[in-house]
Amino acid sequence: MTVAAAQDLYASRFERFVAERGDQEPSWLWTIRRAALDRFHALGFPTTRDEEWRFTPVAAISESVFKAADEVTARVTKAQLAPYLLRQVSCTLLVFVNGRFSPELSTIHGAARGVVLSNLASVLQTDPGLIDPYLTRCATFDRQAFTALNTAFAQDGAVVHIPANTVLSQPVHVLYYSTASEPVVTHPRTILVAGDNSQGRIIEMYAGAEGERYWTNAVTEIVAGENSHIDHFRVQRESLSASHISSTHILLERSAVFAQQSVTLGGALVRNDINARLSAEGIECTLNGLYLGNGNCLIDNHTAIDHAMPHCASHELYKGMLDGHARGVFNGKIFVRQDAQKTDAKQTNQVLLLSDDATINTKPQLEIFADDVKCTHGATVGQIDAEALFYLRARGIGRDEARAMLVHAFASDVIDRISIEPLRQALEEALLAYLPT
Repeated sequence: MTVAAAQDLYASRFERFVAERGDQEPSWLWTIRRAALDRFHALGFPTTRDEEWRFTPVAAISESVFKAADEVTARVTKAQLAPYLLRQVSCTLLVFVNGRFSPELSTIHGAARGVVLSNLASVLQTDPGLIDPYLTRCATFDRQAFTALNTAFAQDGAVVHIPANTVLSQPVHVLYYSTASEPVVTHPRTILVAGDNSQGRIIEMYAGAEGERYWTNAVTEIVAGENSHIDHFRVQRESLSASHISSTHILLERSAVFAQQSVTLGGALVRNDINARLSAEGIECTLNGLYLGNGNCLIDNHTAIDHAMPHCASHELYKGMLDGHARGVFNGKIFVRQDAQKTDAKQTNQVLLLSDDATINTKPQLEIFADDVKCTHGATVGQIDAEALFYLRARGIGRDEARAMLVHAFASDVIDRISIEPLRQALEEALLAYLPT
């Protein structure tokens, strides 16, 4: 299929979407949806001629036919989800199969008064005013084609709304699981709102049936109010034949503390865009990431932290491991605007190439328009330390085991920062299974 034909397919699919769901959603949302589709057609699928996509061709998506998830029947059991669930921890579990909420696979525990743990489709029917102030507030679609496409077609996704002065004692686990007998595309939309002085821990996980080919086009919007404290864990364990495009947009208010730990362990074509705007004083923002790739996969991480106001701090550590013919991309931007005096920003990207054929394109960036700041950034790329490997082998450890130990130690710098112990243990196990031998 040509790119033009693919865009026409989404246009005709949108008209059918309107006909089927036009009376189920508020009129203001349909105005946004149509504007987003128009913008998608104006932008088109990105190409390698676009600077932001220079190393990431998307022909696997733009030249392929993906059915809408509603057109394919999917049956998933709890046994299939077991590898992705947290053991020995009580938490609310929101499960979405092919982008649609599955009540029978979900578990919603009693939460504090006023807390909303629900799904987008239900909220749009029962209380659309709850998300009206937030939907597309962070994730604008004027320059991002995939975000525009998600905005036009998103039917469901997790909605977590924590009112002011409320603490979630248990984590919220959102699991998006994809499976189909033929290629499908889903457009999950996650909305996380934390009121002033609130606290919460949210796990956003993407997984899929091994070997199946599908495309996840996800958008997440996070709004953290004054003095809120949010820990966000983003885990991507898609099928190794799948494509995963995601865009996470974070808006932080005065004195908010936000930390994200992102782990990518799957996917053939992966693009993660993470954008944080520090819109008031006293904010602390942490973005850490770990990504592993092998075979012929491509993993692209683009991050941007916008320091718009003074007296804010940001910390960023991204570590990657690439084996086989895997390709990696890291582009990290830190903007320090003219009014953002006393900014403290640190960014580090470290990559371990485990084969001679693996490649990485890394580009840390600083754009500073203030004069009283403390900002650092850097990138290192290397292979396994030969001396360290020799040291372990000299003590009777086999070559493969010694190599795996060194790779695991490199990854642990991010894994160990995951504060939910069952999640950390599950990722440790997945990491060990994923490590090359």
